Amino acid sequence: MSKATDPNYLLSDQYQDASNLDARVQLHLRFSTNKLGWNRWCFNQLDLPPDARVLELGSGPGYLWRDNLERIPAGWNVTLSDFSPGMLDEARRSLASNRHTFRFQQSDARAIPWKDNAGDAVIANYMLHYVPDRLQALSEMQRVLKPGGKVYLGANGPAHLRELHELVQRFDPYTDFGWDAASDDLFSLDNGSIETELYFQAVEVRRYEDALVVTEAGPLVDYILSMSSTEPARTHRAELRDFIARELLVTGAIQITKDSGMLMGVKSSLGGDSSIAEFDDEL
Repeated sequence: MSKATDPNYLLSDQYQDASNLDARVQLHLRFSTNKLGWNRWCFNQLDLPPDARVLELGSGPGYLWRDNLERIPAGWNVTLSDFSPGMLDEARRSLASNRHTFRFQQSDARAIPWKDNAGDAVIANYMLHYVPDRLQALSEMQRVLKPGGKVYLGANGPAHLRELHELVQRFDPYTDFGWDAASDDLFSLDNGSIETELYFQAVEVRRYEDALVVTEAGPLVDYILSMSSTEPARTHRAELRDFIARELLVTGAIQITKDSGMLMGVKSSLGGDSSIAEFDDEL
């Protein structure tokens, strides 16, 4: 099994808490050319009723909601779900002091603890490529949505961070600095429609225009090592920093392609009931 879809590795190493994710987010916050930011753009795509029941799968520490607190309609019923207890703990802390009430569930995307036809929207940003059985997860999303409910799936395209992968390969083509994010087996903007259309109608892809222009070695090193799956890779921190610093002396800035966006689809309005969701008690 690939590390990208190994639940034990992801839970014990990558996403036991938000530290690795924070390192990656900080690079994007500091050096992205699109200053709107992914979370604000993502919220802009949501087209939902004022009393919507919303489920975010793989919510992590709640960045999407933290960055849009003032925009959340008072009538929305929002549940953050993640398979990592550590991530949910950080989400609770991050969202504790605000006027909106959130629900939190530790769960697996392949077995969502909601009744059929319960929600108006499922959001799953950059998480389907971690799921061992994506079709089961998509089937579950379809099941819990009301007829006419919408799915929002954040994903990357094949060109995402290609210059960064090339940089790491030039530094050391043999050291494991993480899984192959460009693998054809991963859910992406280019291939995701094929699977999404099995369960949803009117599937469309919207790309978020952005890039990275990195001018400091430290944050880029932190990003690269946050993806590392081996301790030996982390021992190369000083050498990697020197390598990137030399690159910056020559180029002035390292420009990195970002190829990201969202797949959106709608559950068929034919059939189904509109039963109200029964939420589990907060975990």
